[in-house]
Amino acid sequence: MPVLTLTPAQRKEHRAAAHHLDPVVLIGAEGLTEAIRKEADAALNAHGLIKIRVFSDDRAVREQMLLILAEELNAAPIQHIGKLLVLWRPIPVKPKAEREDRMPGPKVVKILKFSKSGNHRPQVKKVKVMGNQRLTAGGEVKRARKRQASLKKSAQGG
Repeated sequence: MPVLTLTPAQRKEHRAAAHHLDPVVLIGAEGLTEAIRKEADAALNAHGLIKIRVFSDDRAVREQMLLILAEELNAAPIQHIGKLLVLWRPIPVKPKAEREDRMPGPKVVKILKFSKSGNHRPQVKKVKVMGNQRLTAGGEVKRARKRQASLKKSAQGG
Protein backbone atom coordinates (compact mmCIF):
# COMPACT_ATOMS: atom_id res chain seq x y z
CA MET A 1 0.00 0.00 0.00
CA PRO A 2 1.30 3.47 -0.74
CA VAL A 3 2.22 5.94 1.95
CA LEU A 4 -0.16 8.88 2.32
CA THR A 5 1.46 12.18 1.42
CA LEU A 6 0.57 15.37 3.25
CA THR A 7 1.43 18.99 2.72
CA PRO A 8 3.70 20.63 5.29
CA ALA A 9 0.72 22.62 6.63
CA GLN A 10 -1.31 19.43 7.16
CA ARG A 11 1.66 17.72 8.81
CA LYS A 12 2.09 20.72 11.13
CA GLU A 13 -1.60 20.59 12.07
CA HIS A 14 -1.40 16.87 12.90
CA ARG A 15 1.80 17.39 14.92
CA ALA A 16 0.00 20.00 17.00
CA ALA A 17 -3.01 17.71 17.51
CA ALA A 18 -0.73 14.81 18.54
CA HIS A 19 1.13 16.87 21.14
CA HIS A 20 -1.20 15.98 24.03
CA LEU A 21 -1.69 12.32 23.04
CA ASP A 22 -0.22 9.41 24.97
CA PRO A 23 1.37 6.47 23.15
CA VAL A 24 -1.18 3.74 22.42
CA VAL A 25 1.23 1.18 20.95
CA LEU A 26 4.53 0.16 22.55
CA ILE A 27 7.27 -1.58 20.53
CA GLY A 28 9.69 -3.57 22.69
CA ALA A 29 12.75 -5.72 22.07
CA GLU A 30 10.89 -8.03 19.66
CA GLY A 31 10.57 -5.19 17.14
CA LEU A 32 7.76 -5.04 14.58
CA THR A 33 5.70 -8.17 15.12
CA GLU A 34 2.36 -9.09 13.58
CA ALA A 35 0.64 -8.23 16.87
CA ILE A 36 2.16 -4.72 16.78
CA ARG A 37 0.90 -4.21 13.23
CA LYS A 38 -2.61 -5.36 14.15
CA GLU A 39 -2.72 -3.17 17.24
CA ALA A 40 -1.46 -0.11 15.32
CA ASP A 41 -4.04 -0.76 12.57
CA ALA A 42 -6.86 -1.03 15.13
CA ALA A 43 -5.69 2.16 16.86
CA LEU A 44 -5.57 4.04 13.54
CA ASN A 45 -9.10 2.85 12.71
CA ALA A 46 -10.35 4.01 16.10
CA HIS A 47 -8.44 7.28 16.54
CA GLY A 48 -6.87 8.28 13.22
CA LEU A 49 -3.87 9.94 14.88
CA ILE A 50 -1.67 7.81 17.16
CA LYS A 51 1.64 7.87 18.96
CA ILE A 52 3.88 4.81 19.12
CA ARG A 53 6.71 4.44 21.65
CA VAL A 54 9.75 2.44 20.55
CA PHE A 55 12.10 1.12 23.25
CA SER A 56 15.10 0.97 20.92
CA ASP A 57 18.15 3.19 21.24
CA ASP A 58 19.07 3.03 17.54
CA ARG A 59 17.64 6.02 15.68
CA ALA A 60 18.02 4.39 12.25
CA VAL A 61 15.96 1.39 13.39
CA ARG A 62 13.20 3.69 14.70
CA GLU A 63 13.21 5.64 11.42
CA GLN A 64 12.94 2.37 9.48
CA MET A 65 10.04 1.24 11.72
CA LEU A 66 8.18 4.48 11.01
CA LEU A 67 8.52 4.02 7.25
CA ILE A 68 7.53 0.33 7.38
CA LEU A 69 4.46 1.01 9.53
CA ALA A 70 3.41 3.92 7.32
CA GLU A 71 3.67 1.80 4.19
CA GLU A 72 2.02 -1.35 5.55
CA LEU A 73 -0.85 0.49 7.27
CA ASN A 74 -1.41 3.02 4.46
CA ALA A 75 -0.75 5.87 6.88
CA ALA A 76 1.15 9.14 6.76
CA PRO A 77 4.28 9.48 8.89
CA ILE A 78 3.81 12.71 10.82
CA GLN A 79 6.75 12.93 13.20
CA HIS A 80 9.68 11.03 14.68
CA ILE A 81 10.89 12.74 17.79
CA GLY A 82 13.02 10.88 20.28
CA LYS A 83 11.52 7.44 20.83
CA LEU A 84 8.04 8.52 19.72
CA LEU A 85 6.57 7.91 16.28
CA VAL A 86 3.39 9.68 15.15
CA LEU A 87 1.18 8.22 12.41
CA TRP A 88 -2.04 9.51 10.85
CA ARG A 89 -4.67 7.91 8.67
CA PRO A 90 -8.21 9.16 8.03
CA ILE A 91 -10.79 7.33 10.11
CA PRO A 92 -12.95 5.11 7.87
CA VAL A 93 -16.63 6.02 7.72
CA LYS A 94 -18.76 3.45 9.52
CA PRO A 95 -22.11 2.71 7.91
CA LYS A 96 -24.93 3.47 10.30
CA ALA A 97 -27.63 0.83 10.26
CA GLU A 98 -31.14 2.21 10.47
CA ARG A 99 -33.53 0.02 12.33
CA GLU A 100 -37.04 0.06 10.93
CA ASP A 101 -38.65 -1.20 14.14
CA ARG A 102 -37.16 1.63 16.19
CA MET A 103 -39.58 3.83 18.10
CA PRO A 104 -39.07 7.54 18.82
CA GLY A 105 -37.03 8.30 21.93
CA PRO A 106 -38.03 10.35 24.96
CA LYS A 107 -38.21 14.12 24.67
CA VAL A 108 -38.62 16.90 27.23
CA VAL A 109 -41.64 19.12 26.64
CA LYS A 110 -42.52 22.39 28.40
CA ILE A 111 -46.12 22.82 29.48
CA LEU A 112 -47.46 26.35 30.14
CA LYS A 113 -50.49 26.73 32.41
CA PHE A 114 -51.89 30.23 32.37
CA SER A 115 -53.71 31.71 35.38
CA LYS A 116 -57.45 32.13 35.09
CA SER A 117 -57.36 35.79 36.06
CA GLY A 118 -54.55 36.63 33.65
CA ASN A 119 -52.69 38.71 36.27
CA HIS A 120 -50.19 36.04 37.30
CA ARG A 121 -47.29 34.52 35.43
CA PRO A 122 -47.90 31.25 33.64
CA GLN A 123 -46.60 28.15 35.38
CA VAL A 124 -43.92 26.31 33.43
CA LYS A 125 -43.63 22.57 33.93
CA LYS A 126 -41.15 20.30 32.11
CA VAL A 127 -42.41 16.82 31.35
CA LYS A 128 -40.57 13.89 29.77
CA VAL A 129 -42.71 12.33 27.07
CA MET A 130 -41.67 8.82 26.12
CA GLY A 131 -41.90 7.43 22.60
CA ASN A 132 -45.20 5.65 23.28
CA GLN A 133 -46.88 8.68 24.90
CA ARG A 134 -48.56 11.84 23.68
CA LEU A 135 -49.44 15.21 25.16
CA THR A 136 -53.10 16.22 25.24
CA ALA A 137 -54.43 19.74 24.77
CA GLY A 138 -54.99 19.98 28.54
CA GLY A 139 -51.34 19.27 29.27
CA GLU A 140 -51.74 15.63 30.33
CA VAL A 141 -49.44 12.84 29.22
CA LYS A 142 -51.34 9.86 27.82
CA ARG A 143 -50.29 6.66 26.17
CA ALA A 144 -50.40 7.00 22.41
CA ARG A 145 -52.67 4.68 20.52
CA LYS A 146 -52.14 3.43 17.03
CA ARG A 147 -54.10 5.48 14.54
CA GLN A 148 -57.06 3.63 13.19
CA ALA A 149 -56.97 3.48 9.43
CA SER A 150 -59.98 4.86 7.64
CA LEU A 151 -62.47 2.21 6.65
CA LYS A 152 -63.10 4.02 3.35
CA LYS A 153 -59.42 4.02 2.41
CA SER A 154 -58.94 0.39 3.33
CA ALA A 155 -61.98 -0.61 1.25
CA GLN A 156 -60.79 1.39 -1.79
CA GLY A 157 -57.15 0.43 -1.66
CA GLY A 158 -57.84 -3.28 -1.35
